[in-house]
Amino acid sequence: MTIKVLLADDQALVRAGFRSLLRRTRDIEVVGEAGAGDEAIRSARALRPDVVLMDIRMPGTDGLTATERIVSDPESTGCRVIVLTTFETDAYIFAALRAGASGFLTKEIEPDDLRQAVRAVAAGDALLSPSVTRRVIEQFSHRPVQPTDTGERLGVLTDREREVVHLIATGLSNEQIADRLVISPLTAKTHVTRAIAKLGVRDRVQLVILAYETGLVRTGRIEAADAGIGVDGQEAGA
Repeated sequence: MTIKVLLADDQALVRAGFRSLLRRTRDIEVVGEAGAGDEAIRSARALRPDVVLMDIRMPGTDGLTATERIVSDPESTGCRVIVLTTFETDAYIFAALRAGASGFLTKEIEPDDLRQAVRAVAAGDALLSPSVTRRVIEQFSHRPVQPTDTGERLGVLTDREREVVHLIATGLSNEQIADRLVISPLTAKTHVTRAIAKLGVRDRVQLVILAYETGLVRTGRIEAADAGIGVDGQEAGA
């Protein structure tokens, strides 16, 4: 299956570089380009790409607003967004995740890693670079847990599913979870998929956020944070 990609960046030279890089891959096709947020929204609706590589700073509608509109647009169902930027700041990271991005990567990413990231997100996975994962963890681990009813949502999970969600929030991939729990990677992936469905969240990233918001994971030693969330693109799966 060919993965259709839309490039959204206000710099033509940047788009040309990504286009050249991705066109060298048999299973990825660049189906369109956009130089502004509004254009990206229209193109996503018209072209129905599988993945949008979205810059943040663009004229008119910015990339974060465009991401939110694309993800919530019924006409763009199934389209996933990777925010790809030079600005790795906390404000951008969390705004991108809240907007519905399935990943946040910096433009310093290696070519092979970018190709793998596109494949992972197209397959329904969510991913963050290791440095971004650490910052998500740090942000939530220093935030006091607010008494809300969100904790009750975890009651729908089995003990094993809660354990898996906890391990996801510490930065482990499905393969690492399988090793830790002495189960197969497929079984680990099944637990993740079921947890996502039961909790009504969009993807793996939202599982991490929920785990911290509900207090399932708290301040302390966070194991394997450097592993990232789906950064290898192989066992990142939902």
